[in-house]
This record gives sequence, C-alpha cells and structure tokens, in this order.
Amino acid sequence: MSTDTPRLEIRNLRRAFEGRAVVDDVSLRIQPGQVTCLLGPSGCGKSTTLRMIAGVEMQDSGEIYVDGNLICDTVFRVPPERREIGLMFQDFALFPHLSVADNVAFGLKTGTRAEKRHRVAELLERVDLKQFIDGYPHQLSGGEQQRVALARALAPKPKIMLMDEPFSGLDNRLRDGIRDDTLTILKEQDTAVLLVTHEPDEAMRMADEIALMRDGRIVQQGAPYNVYTRPVDRAAVLFFSDANVLQAQVTGALAQTPFGQFLAPGVPDGTDVDIVFRPQHLRIDFDRAGQGPKPTATDGTPARAVVDRARFMGNESLVEFRMDYDGSILKTTVPNVFLPQPGTVMWLTIRRDRCFVFPAADRGKRG
Repeated sequence: MSTDTPRLEIRNLRRAFEGRAVVDDVSLRIQPGQVTCLLGPSGCGKSTTLRMIAGVEMQDSGEIYVDGNLICDTVFRVPPERREIGLMFQDFALFPHLSVADNVAFGLKTGTRAEKRHRVAELLERVDLKQFIDGYPHQLSGGEQQRVALARALAPKPKIMLMDEPFSGLDNRLRDGIRDDTLTILKEQDTAVLLVTHEPDEAMRMADEIALMRDGRIVQQGAPYNVYTRPVDRAAVLFFSDANVLQAQVTGALAQTPFGQFLAPGVPDGTDVDIVFRPQHLRIDFDRAGQGPKPTATDGTPARAVVDRARFMGNESLVEFRMDYDGSILKTTVPNVFLPQPGTVMWLTIRRDRCFVFPAADRGKRG
C-alpha cells in the first residue's frame, strides 16, 4: 500500500429519502492516525454519512474505499462486520447482563479464551479500568462506561473508528479528560478517525481536519485554523462563534461604513455586502476616553456608541453597544471584569484585517 493511500476514502456519496438528498456528493480522505471531524448542525447528513461508511445504510451512489480497496458501491458490498471499522456512539450500548470483560471481548472473533482475556486486560489497563474487569456496567459511572465502550471498540484493532457524538452524554467535568485520553489511544494505534459532532469547540479540540457540513454537502474542509480564520461564508462564521454584522454597499471596490472603508475586490458596484467580524475584534477606543494608546492603522475610523448592557462571563466581560449611526447592536468581549453602566458613551473601532466581506445573498444560509 502506498504511503499516500488514505486509510478511508469516500467518493461522491449520495443518499436521498423521499426525494430529498440528505447526503449530497460527499467526498473525504482520511490518512492513518488522522482525526477528521464532520461538523455541522443537526439534520445536515453527518450521521447518515457515518452509517453508510459503517455499512448499516446503503448509499444511492458513490464509493467507499479502505486502504485503496473498494468495500462498497451500488453493486458490490462488504458486510459491516468485515470492514474492520469500529463504532462509538452517544449511547454506549453496553450489554447489562455481561461483565465488563465480556463486553470488551464481544467484538473479538478469533483467539483462544486466554488470548481474549489478555487483550481485554490490556485494554482495560490502558483506560485505567482493569480493577473493574469482572464488574458489570451498572456498577460504573457514565465516564467509566464510556471508557469501556472505547475499549470494546478498540479490541478488534479496527483500521478506522467512526464516532457519532460519543461524548455528548458526559458532563463537562469528565468530557475533556475522556476526549483527550480517547484521542491519545486512537493516535497511538494509528487509527483513522471520523468524528461526527455539532460542537465547534469539540471539533477544534480534537480534529486534524474539519469538514464543515450543511444541507447534505461539505461546504468547507481544512485544518481547524484555516476553517476558523478563512470562513467560506457568513454562515460558517456564525457556526463557530457569535458575530457582528455591518451591512454596506460597494462602490469602487470599497464598502463604506461608519468605521471607515473596507476593501471588496472584485465585487461589482451597487452590490449589497455583509461585513462580518467576531466580538473580540470590536475594540473600545480608550484613547478617546483618555485611558489608553491610540488605535493602530488597522483599526480604522472610530464610531460612537452607547452601552446597552454588560455582563461578566467568568474570564471576560461581554459588552453590548447600540450604535449611533443606525441603532444596531454590536458586541465586544473585554478581558476580566469590565462593566460600564448602560447609557455610557464610548467610541469603538474594528480590526479591519479580521473582518470578512460576503455578498448579502449569503444572509439566508443557515449556520
């Protein structure tokens, strides 16, 4: 097998229900040891894509390959149990009548009883649960049950691991640690991972690559940094975070706003555009209040606003402003505690190099 051959490759997968395309021309390549997150809102086709790869759902068209070998098209189909693909879901689906050891050993089809016991013990030690080897699922916490489910999925040494919202049932205290432990084990075993999630933070934390999905299609794909900092449209920005939006019209490749002009190269005159930016890139011009340095050249023209409300969020404060020029609300975040009184007049600037200019036609797209 060539080192360039992906461990998992799907080509132009499509699946429709009652004439509606739930998955529409989806293609992905995942290398050994790579974690790809299929990220998108509920109902966008993520889980259906996973089910087709696992073999529990049949595609209408498209092909699936493992290590360069075809495992499924619309004619040829390798049964799910022979695909060397592991599955982890939000519902751990442990068998309550089986011991922890028997749950983990369930997917082991070959080997003597002693060999299976050795493999089970090895995996349970790896997830720090060897002491529960002869216990039962009801004796374990939710986090411990999730680790048993991970050990069971890893037991047959799958080449590929498919994970459908596997951590969403855990409380926040447990989630980060279990996610990190799971990722470490999977990478150690050189497993190709396709993780389905609707949580951008989870995708950013775990993924080597993010495939952003919407309405059955992958609309953007790349490293987390690139997907976050170079969003394909307004909806992509809004999916990852709160955003402020200025509406403007282009004249001479420039969009005029109360914060100054923004470049809109290649956009025809008269086109309505949205200038989208995240709250952390809206700055309070403390220089006008006599409290700080002058803004840099990238900050543009200050605009006057009035504090609408301010809230302390833990590590930062969220301040909402009502803009003088049109009455719209813009949000900014300030480190630590900053709680100006409603009605306080302030001047704001924008990091123009952190703004995105999109045609106003993108306004109707869902995040």
